[in-house]
Amino acid sequence: MKRRHLLAAGATLGTSVIAAPAITPPALAQPARARTLRFVPQAALAALDPVFNLTTITSTHGNCVFDTLYGMDARLRPRPQMAAGHSTSADGLRWEITLRDGLRFHDGEAVLARDCVASIRRWAQRDGFGQVLMQATAELSAPDDRRIVFRLHRPFPSLLDGLAKIMTIPCFIMPERLARTPASQALTEMVGSGPWRFLADEFNAGAFAAYARNEDYIPRDEPAEVSSGGKHVHFDRLEFVWIPDGGTAAAALRTGEIDWIEYPLPDLIPMLDRDRGTRTQIYDPLGFLGFLRFNHLHPPFNDVRVRRAIRDAIVQSDFMSAVARPGDWQECHALFPCSLPGVHEFAPAPRGEEAMARARAALAEAGYAGEPIIHINPSDFPAVTQQGRLMVDLMRRLGVNIQAIESDWASTVARRANRAAPGQGGWHIHNTNFPAPGIANPALSPIIRMNGADAWFGWPEDPAVEAAITDWVMAPDRAGQAEAMRRVEEAAWQSVPFAPTGLFRLRTAFRAELEGVLQAPSPMLWNLRRTR
Repeated sequence: MKRRHLLAAGATLGTSVIAAPAITPPALAQPARARTLRFVPQAALAALDPVFNLTTITSTHGNCVFDTLYGMDARLRPRPQMAAGHSTSADGLRWEITLRDGLRFHDGEAVLARDCVASIRRWAQRDGFGQVLMQATAELSAPDDRRIVFRLHRPFPSLLDGLAKIMTIPCFIMPERLARTPASQALTEMVGSGPWRFLADEFNAGAFAAYARNEDYIPRDEPAEVSSGGKHVHFDRLEFVWIPDGGTAAAALRTGEIDWIEYPLPDLIPMLDRDRGTRTQIYDPLGFLGFLRFNHLHPPFNDVRVRRAIRDAIVQSDFMSAVARPGDWQECHALFPCSLPGVHEFAPAPRGEEAMARARAALAEAGYAGEPIIHINPSDFPAVTQQGRLMVDLMRRLGVNIQAIESDWASTVARRANRAAPGQGGWHIHNTNFPAPGIANPALSPIIRMNGADAWFGWPEDPAVEAAITDWVMAPDRAGQAEAMRRVEEAAWQSVPFAPTGLFRLRTAFRAELEGVLQAPSPMLWNLRRTR
């Protein structure tokens, strides 16, 4: 099915659209407009706690409000951010991190080591990497106001990688009084030490959010690179303006009503490239891995034969051409992004009618007898929406009684977290994607974990995969990690926690006079200037 046909099909799938707020911009020459950065994110911002809510848009918001002890550079290496630096003992069992001077929260209070300890503990309640780190930690303490000390049961060479992680749940630092809130409970107050202050009285969930420059923020001296370096803010105000219709957003960009669209529709990129007032660039050179997530709790996808057969029936070129321009995507038959070194790509099974026949047979062998299969899909997230519609079409061609449930992204995410039976508010399958840096290795990737109730949505379970991941985390050197990585890949490919749909590189679009847009897996809303 062609992409344009799928776009038209949205009306038949119960599409829910959030109305775009009216934008009546003042003249661009007016100082207030010049000092305001207007940004259209990939999805509507509905939830604010980046530890409680696992969506990329909430992490984008979190990067504005909060800061991290370590950031990550373009080579995915951790760099000191709030930290001045660290030291380790000769046996690798003691790590001491020292805070840099002058750090303050938005309420004026100094950032202390005990705030960091409480924040790390809250983060580790929800994040897979954090859970592994805390299992290796005998004691986490703050012996004074500036020092954070990890005393470990065993060496953990990847400790800083966890503190620097960019996606899913970054280890954001917040005041101890907020970090004491259980991670299973959403925060109601946004107080961080990041470069932007959240303006709670202007927040309209799903439509609009506003931030003011944190005048007390002290950037690092190093150049900005991904989430590391100097986070210099040259605007007084930042606005998240949600415009669900891609054509409307592109028109607003061309007229200067907004400054930056995170994900413009691929069909509109050539027009924006021709417009002298706008520019586009690759969002993140490492790209995004698209995938189909199975709910392993409920039939028929609790049967590995079905998961394998559906994976092998997916024609990745169809899915990728629906979300990215020619030349901006590639097939990737792997469980880690093929843009990263050392990733093993498996030979795809024969496609076409042979693969379709295998999938039908696997469904029959698993006892599938025409029961409704629930596919949840966002109607307002183009990089996901079109893949979801293609999956619905594939399932119908397999003879599956598929029920496509489309809603806004926030509603899709809420249902995705529901473990109930699909007919009682749960789900069977869901298409989505992850930026490569967020799933670059077994410790960072939440979607490779197969630890049952503690796993990412879909809750897969396989002790062999988990054992291989533990071996990777505990490996003393690169050779040991490489050997363990291959075991992770082979075990997970057999167990199928998810089915890859390909690797794609999105383009982002912004006004030509906006300079300093960083290439990163998530928008870094600093380092930006308006040149005229």
